[in-house]
Amino acid sequence: MGYLNNQVVTVDAILTKKGRELMARGDGSFSIKQFGLSDDEVDYTLYNPNHPSGSAYYGEAIENMPLLEAFPDQNQMMKYKLVTLARGTALMPTLQLSAQSLDISNNGEITLRANTINYLDGQTTEQSGYQFTISDVRLTSTFIGNGLGPDADAENQSNSQTVITNGTATSKTVIGLSCSGTATGVPTLFTNTSTLYGTITVVGLDSGARAQCPITISNRSIVTKSAGVGLS
Repeated sequence: MGYLNNQVVTVDAILTKKGRELMARGDGSFSIKQFGLSDDEVDYTLYNPNHPSGSAYYGEAIENMPLLEAFPDQNQMMKYKLVTLARGTALMPTLQLSAQSLDISNNGEITLRANTINYLDGQTTEQSGYQFTISDVRLTSTFIGNGLGPDADAENQSNSQTVITNGTATSKTVIGLSCSGTATGVPTLFTNTSTLYGTITVVGLDSGARAQCPITISNRSIVTKSAGVGLS
């Protein structure tokens, strides 16, 4: 990670790890259709309405802040996307998840729903749905998005299988009003541990609100055998 020269206009465009993964498939999965803007590196507390040089300098400290170079971890960048809300909005939308954390046994069912509060006069669901990203796809055997209608759900179902069990952790993203799936039951993943950890990150596609849910997969099929001693 580095800083960009904020004295010149620079477009620093890279592919994230997820983008490279989709491009490597070569099946048309990599298709750029939209873009978003964020202000992750901006500290608005530096806005100074008491600047001695007048109103033209209130935001001087903010304007002189360095900008971060783009970096490839999609889970650590663009956390604070710019969104359009109604004039007079007093509270930023936030997400309310159906569970604060998920503790599931191997081969167990995964379900997580999202609602948005402080949004559009009490509306609790977003028209475009929510983006659910599991940090390590190896934690699941299936992982899908639900609730956006028959066509979207059918497409999600056709791409539900996530049988990736080797190599480094790779994330998977699905879109819906909720996500569901099945925890992994692959024995080799539990060779050196009885518990696997990950995170499901949820982003409202209309509000930009963001929340995280830790997920724990426990291998409860392990049976502890005690040694017996026979006496004669």
